[in-house]
Amino acid sequence: MARAKVRSIGTALPEKVLSNFDLEKMVETSNDWIVERTGIHTRRIAEKGVTTSDLAADATRKALAAANVAPDDVDLIIVATITPDMLLPATACLVQDKLGCKKAWGFDMSIACSGFLYALQVGAQFIQTGAHKNVVVAGVDVMSSIIDYQDRQTCIIFGDGGGAAVLTAADSDVEVGFIDFIHEVDGSGGEYLCLPAGGSKRPASHETVDQRLHYVHQEGKVVFKYATRKMPELCVKLLERNGFTGEDVDVFIPHQANLRIITSAVDRLKMPMERVVVNIDEFGNTTAGTLPLAMESALKRGQMKKGDLVLMATVGAGFSAGAVLLRW
Repeated sequence: MARAKVRSIGTALPEKVLSNFDLEKMVETSNDWIVERTGIHTRRIAEKGVTTSDLAADATRKALAAANVAPDDVDLIIVATITPDMLLPATACLVQDKLGCKKAWGFDMSIACSGFLYALQVGAQFIQTGAHKNVVVAGVDVMSSIIDYQDRQTCIIFGDGGGAAVLTAADSDVEVGFIDFIHEVDGSGGEYLCLPAGGSKRPASHETVDQRLHYVHQEGKVVFKYATRKMPELCVKLLERNGFTGEDVDVFIPHQANLRIITSAVDRLKMPMERVVVNIDEFGNTTAGTLPLAMESALKRGQMKKGDLVLMATVGAGFSAGAVLLRW
């Protein structure tokens, strides 16, 4: 079996910036309070009418150009998102049409913050079996479309944006690409981070709208406790079964949910912060979009170089969590 690798990354971010000081005017909060508890200073917000497929197509277009892959050569498009343009058709279909990837099929993956990492592994399987040569994996969310800006527990956290990766087979004589992964879900935690209405359980009605049930609801303390335990736990388990420790990792790219969650994982891994990619201060939590945005940040800053051992990790709604080990 061939080893799959990330050949290129492309990202897309709205131009509008929403700062903590802007939020002070919208909800009972303060810049200091937000920074202390989350590490976030600003986040991007899409203009009205800008959709997930718009951002995903933009990011994918950049990734294809960087990989020198033509739209006609794309075999599969996977879009990880919890903010699809509409419930049907799949956002991947809309991205396929916008890019003119006439030979590609596709589908969406809905697992919130873990979406991009999970989708990477799904895409990698098609490369490794030889079924496909070029797979696009996009992780994009327009979270402002499902966030209640009267709820300070959620509105301070989330932003819009994301990115896309082109997956291809690694050269047989070069040890690069995906090494191993570990994913896990605990559905008993599903009620603590969810969007209560809009599905088959509570279809849209005047009552659900009046009760503001079409926005994200979160029990922050429960989610935080799960995340600070589960992210480092899976990272350590994945590293140990492949004969590594945190000291062997050149670059750690965690999901950008909360700076305190990231530092907790780093402490457990006994890793210096200079090896950790952090951009939550600029972009907030873009859900499925955080990891591709962080990957591009790592490349632009020179934090991630050819041959580096890279550890990526995520945790989020579901509850869901995962970690991936790869050689860049």
